[in-house]
Amino acid sequence: MDKGQNTGGLMSSAGLVRYFDAEDQRAIRIDPKTVIAVGILLGVLVQVLTFVS
Repeated sequence: MDKGQNTGGLMSSAGLVRYFDAEDQRAIRIDPKTVIAVGILLGVLVQVLTFVS
């Protein structure tokens, strides 16, 4: 590649990194362990309901 050519790879992703690093104070925050627990409980519930019917 010539030195004059700009592919824009790193520069084009820099804006996305800044966007996703910014935290909104109004955003809903859920602990990852809570998400895992709800998923497991939902899976168990589906299995129980499948077994019963």
